[in-house]
Amino acid sequence: MKAFVSWSGGKESSLACYRAMQTENIAVNYLLNMIAEDCKHSRSHGISSIILQLQAEALEIPIVQRRTSWESYEQEFKKTVSDLRKEGVEIGIFGDIDLQEHRDWVERVCCDAGIKPILPLWKEQREKLLEELIGVGFKAIIVATQDRFLGKRWLGRPVDLELMKQLKALDGIDLCGENGEYHTFVYDGPIFKKPVEFEVGKKYLKEGHWLLEIISSAK
Repeated sequence: MKAFVSWSGGKESSLACYRAMQTENIAVNYLLNMIAEDCKHSRSHGISSIILQLQAEALEIPIVQRRTSWESYEQEFKKTVSDLRKEGVEIGIFGDIDLQEHRDWVERVCCDAGIKPILPLWKEQREKLLEELIGVGFKAIIVATQDRFLGKRWLGRPVDLELMKQLKALDGIDLCGENGEYHTFVYDGPIFKKPVEFEVGKKYLKEGHWLLEIISSAK
């Protein structure tokens, strides 16, 4: 069955995509990413829309990017998913772990569009998910943090066992950043045909979030 992956460019969507690809009757045909009104950055993680396109090229999976505001997000998401349904897509893959309100939203909008939602990571232990991500060979760095939780110094840190150890030592931090403590950018791994060529740029504070600029270094 044809599927799309709700794509943030980060670790959970990558691991959810990986698991979906291990399922015999699922073929991932599209990545779906909602971008800001200026078309420059993703709505979820603030990653450059161009970098997300380079991810898609490295994965050899077409990416569908739709512009939206937060106010029109649901409407535009439903419209986009409905368009994919017309292309024969039957399944949507999502990387949520255990936020019930997220699952409720996903199930509602997919139902309205005639799509079956699948959440491969749902209710799994955070530590096991990170260990699997690292163990199967995904390469990722932190590209966004909430200043009140982690701050600037965490930007650019690789997602590895040492990071996991340090996050576990902190109070009130979700190990996978499920509450928005941090976001990641995945640039290589078992679902990639080649690594994404990139460089890190400036670090800047915006609306209580520290962000790391990711720039293409492809020749």
